[in-house]
Amino acid sequence: MKARKSVCNCINLRRAANAVTEYYDRRLRPSGLTVSQYSLLANLGRLAQGSVSDLARQVGLDRTTLVRGLKPLLEAGLIEDLSSAGSRRRLLRLTEKGRQSVSLARPLWERAQGGLEICLGPERIQTLTEWLSRLENIEA
Repeated sequence: MKARKSVCNCINLRRAANAVTEYYDRRLRPSGLTVSQYSLLANLGRLAQGSVSDLARQVGLDRTTLVRGLKPLLEAGLIEDLSSAGSRRRLLRLTEKGRQSVSLARPLWERAQGGLEICLGPERIQTLTEWLSRLENIEA
């Protein structure tokens, strides 16, 4: 399919983000996880355990968006809430099932990473990462 171009930079970035997300999701499909779910699980695994705020800082999402993403992972038994009853601060960690899911998905994610690097080339990936980082901090 030929790439569509718009005069709107925001639309072009959103189209690209959607295409990349779909690419990763297709590659991760055998694991049963989406790229968003894999990212949350992998980052929580790096924390060992952490609060929703800790994880939100780790992945760069606001708490509301993060909580929506965590709900199906809790329901699937991939993460568990260790907080005491009535506590407002949720303490989360991966379950054994969650660790197994991350282990199954990691090579699929690595292949998706490699495929994107092949598509753009290592230098362009580095430049893209730098530009995306700048855009996350846009103020003007």
